[in-house]
Amino acid sequence: MQSLTAAVPKPLVKLGGRPLLDHVLDRLAEAGIGKAVVNVHYLGGLIKDHCASRALPEIVISDESEAVLDTGGGVKRALPVLGRGPFFVHNSDSVWSEGRSSNLKMLMNAWQPEQMDALLLIAHRDSSIGYGGRGDFSLDREGRLERRPASASVPFVFAGVSILKPELFEGIEEQAFSLNLIFDRAIANGRLSGCVLEGVWMHVGTPAALKEAEDHLNAFEGGVQR
Repeated sequence: MQSLTAAVPKPLVKLGGRPLLDHVLDRLAEAGIGKAVVNVHYLGGLIKDHCASRALPEIVISDESEAVLDTGGGVKRALPVLGRGPFFVHNSDSVWSEGRSSNLKMLMNAWQPEQMDALLLIAHRDSSIGYGGRGDFSLDREGRLERRPASASVPFVFAGVSILKPELFEGIEEQAFSLNLIFDRAIANGRLSGCVLEGVWMHVGTPAALKEAEDHLNAFEGGVQR
């Protein structure tokens, strides 16, 4: 995305006339989430200014401008603000066209803290936009996730949204680390579950994927795809 992010950070790149960040924050607000923590690093001042223009959800900024903390480290930095209960993590470049209802509400309804430490929104690999890999996870009959073996392909890709328990971060000394470390902790205890997205997931990671996502949204909103 370097050709699009020379002057703006990736969360402010526009899809369908709106910044990617607004797609995320609007979905959170529609699902009843009252507060969101937004991590900022590259050109963080622009994101702060943009967030200040929004009414809902309430936004708290977690500033990472002094160091790259990766996905897990960024969440760990924000834990004091996120509180003691389970919370959503939502990547800014993960968007989708909804199915019959809100996927975030579906994820909340599927959350079972007695059986899960983490619940991931997953999408069908073959129908996703902007993704060309061999998948991330397989899903068993009980809804638990397993990693893709190194030489295999699996049906589902992580759609960039999860519900996590803060306890998963206990004892991690590193400041910068991937959320994959957290997922693997949950897998080791048989407590990583998945919920299959209804609709079409779009990973907006390249200009070409952005164009493909634009085309899909135009068709979807025009009534061609439902």
